[in-house]
Amino acid sequence: MKYSDIIVIGSGPGGMEVAAGALRCGQSVTIIERDRLGGTCLNRGCIPTKALCRSAEVIRNVADASEFGITVDTFSLDYGKALARKDKIVDTLRDNVALMLSKAEIVTGEARFVGVDKVEVNGEFYSAPKIVIATGSTPASLPIPGASLAIDSDTLLSATELPDSIAIIGGGVIGMEFACILAAFGVDVTVIEYFKEILPNFDRDVAKRLRTSLSRSGVKILTGAEVTAISPGKRVAFTSKGKPAEIEADEVLIAVGRRPVIPEGAEKIGIAVNRGAIVVDDKFATSVSGIYAIGDVNARMMLAHVASAQAAVLMGDPVNLSVVPAVAFTSPECAMAGLTEERCKEESLDYIVAKSLFRANGKAQAMGETDGLLKLIVARDSRLILGCHVCGPHAADLVQEVALAMSSGLTVDVVANTIHAHPSLAEILSSACQSIGLS
Repeated sequence: MKYSDIIVIGSGPGGMEVAAGALRCGQSVTIIERDRLGGTCLNRGCIPTKALCRSAEVIRNVADASEFGITVDTFSLDYGKALARKDKIVDTLRDNVALMLSKAEIVTGEARFVGVDKVEVNGEFYSAPKIVIATGSTPASLPIPGASLAIDSDTLLSATELPDSIAIIGGGVIGMEFACILAAFGVDVTVIEYFKEILPNFDRDVAKRLRTSLSRSGVKILTGAEVTAISPGKRVAFTSKGKPAEIEADEVLIAVGRRPVIPEGAEKIGIAVNRGAIVVDDKFATSVSGIYAIGDVNARMMLAHVASAQAAVLMGDPVNLSVVPAVAFTSPECAMAGLTEERCKEESLDYIVAKSLFRANGKAQAMGETDGLLKLIVARDSRLILGCHVCGPHAADLVQEVALAMSSGLTVDVVANTIHAHPSLAEILSSACQSIGLS
């Protein structure tokens, strides 16, 4: 039996933060990782996909270079080089994680609970008074005939060659990011989404704008479509408006979200699980004393930065978890913080909406990226910002100012009266805030 002060199962964004924090406090740490340091986010999620998103962005920039007075007679696409760049970035960041966690004992293998303070890995036993489960998630599938004929995001990221055509089942963040990447590399893309609109968790105005933009660029998007089967030959059967239909593609990607990965033996020792996720309280304690669960495995909000924030709270930092920005690194980008207008209506809130268009902004015009919208939702009485939704270049950066204002309890008037640099995209937010000031 090997003992330590804390065992961390999983080294993704949440697990590495807990481990690093414990090491700074002088605690002995055992990290159990079934795959590679960095977890899904670093190895098969956030980082590799964003590296490929950047490659796709450069492709679009080169294709549009003539608008900026740059003549590019011809250029070719080399997906192999894009993959090599992606892998180099991942390797560099993984080395950084290894250095950060170098004083911890790192065990490679699957952890299995054999007691309330004991786990077994590859026949070895480890014990600690505090155990943190940070095992993340894995791609979800569909309970339909032929689902095994499709690939998931992990498989697609490791593919060395791209198909000529692909059907993407799922129009959420993962599906739409891959749609943008693959379309830029010349793949014929069709997205099949069950809900009435893509990005179902985003504000409808933003999702609609993205769908319109992608449709103009050649991505085919079918909404309100329920996939019923996948047959050999990569034929996807679905129903749309009550009528059966079918499409055929060289490859089929199932991108319908992710499901938590719960260590073997967890339920046997009394850890409560509900709907496939570990149940935790506000301090991320499970139903078993001394055992905690952070990140995707508790399914409260399956985002890498949420896992990091939960880790910080677990280690005693006063992080505000009530405001969480979320981003889809599509083209154009989509980002949000706070409530959607649909949610405000469901809760019968009294609110004001302001919209600001990128095409009215000098910096966006200079950038040649005028396809965009910023939507601000403000409580009529308190003047507090309820939500911000952006579709356009640098949406992720724009929404962060609003997240800070919301987290700090600042009114829309405070933001409106703050000087924003000119010319900058930040003026799009300033314009929306000022227009609400006139309401």
